[in-house]
Amino acid sequence: MKFESDKTMFEIYREREFNKEFRLILYTELTESNKHTEINKALDGETIFSGFIDDTKKDEAKVTLNDLIKEMNNSEQPLSEAEIHERLKDYLV
Repeated sequence: MKFESDKTMFEIYREREFNKEFRLILYTELTESNKHTEINKALDGETIFSGFIDDTKKDEAKVTLNDLIKEMNNSEQPLSEAEIHERLKDYLV
């Protein structure tokens, strides 16, 4: 069983306004100086996928997450929840 401190909460979302880009937020990595701004941006967007990644694989997971974001921004279309889950399955808790 993983403890809260052994995982990182994340969300992939799409901006509703402006350029409608896909973005990634790692909630448990936010600092006091940026957490309110970043959380408000995510709350204002459309959630595409969210979950927790295993901190022992966090560096690898972040590379995969950033690749997913780039791919969706290049195609301007979200990947399905099933496709995202499949690509992240080795990192999800």
